[in-house]
Amino acid sequence: MTSAGTSSGQAAAPVARRVLGLVRASHAAPAVVVTGLATALAAALGSPPATVVLVAVAVGTGQLSVGWSNDWIDAARDLAVGRRDKPVVAGLVTPRTLRRAALAAVAVCAVASLALGVLPGVAHLVAVAGAWAYNARLKATVWSWLPYAVSFGLLAVAVVLAAPGPRVPAGWAVTAVAVLGVGAHVANTLPDLEDDAATGVRGLPHRLGRRASGVLAPGLLVAASAVVVAGPAGPPPPLAWAGGALAVVLAVAAGVTAVVRPRSRAPFGLGMAVAVVCVALLAQATGDIAVLP
Repeated sequence: MTSAGTSSGQAAAPVARRVLGLVRASHAAPAVVVTGLATALAAALGSPPATVVLVAVAVGTGQLSVGWSNDWIDAARDLAVGRRDKPVVAGLVTPRTLRRAALAAVAVCAVASLALGVLPGVAHLVAVAGAWAYNARLKATVWSWLPYAVSFGLLAVAVVLAAPGPRVPAGWAVTAVAVLGVGAHVANTLPDLEDDAATGVRGLPHRLGRRASGVLAPGLLVAASAVVVAGPAGPPPPLAWAGGALAVVLAVAAGVTAVVRPRSRAPFGLGMAVAVVCVALLAQATGDIAVLP
């Protein structure tokens, strides 16, 4: 290899590591799931292609900003407890890079959100602000669940308001998504209870303890599924019953896994699977989700 080739390879290595760090710090799996679900719901509601794309960009960049801000704000805590799974601790990316990326992402999110319209744009930006508030402070308080309830609920509100026609989201649909968000929060917190407590983070799941939170997480996911099945007008069709049953099985599996394997990330993944099922059921009931004011 020539010296020029060696130099270019050495220069590319830090860039590749930084990109890998940004991907890992973005919390890619939940970001992709949330973005995909919001985009699918927008399409199911009959939004034109341009609106569906804007929803994807707004929600996607908002999720990136939340993930990057989380690892930027938590960098000192992660270093203190030696969280080698975190890209900052692993030396892949610096907090400064994450800060810049988070601020750039939220700027794009603001433009894309407001392009959907004032009301849906403001609703989505408040949802993103709630997630940032969780990262910055609320995660360490008894109110740790509140940003998840508000942000998930407002995300559904934003998608419905961005759809064509003078429609607003039905109360049962917003309630179901909000409860789903709180369940995902509790499930996501379970693997890190001890590490969080060691650095002064004591949200609601920490205060309740592992056993109580291990029961609460699947309970909330089941409750959200029940609301999705029973919420639309008329008796639930067979597809709704089947989807609800699947969501309950996934939620119970999340609870069992949380008890048997306390450090496992599977409960959060199963919680996201419940979210996928619930949104699929919501997409089948678009006439009941979005109603005339």
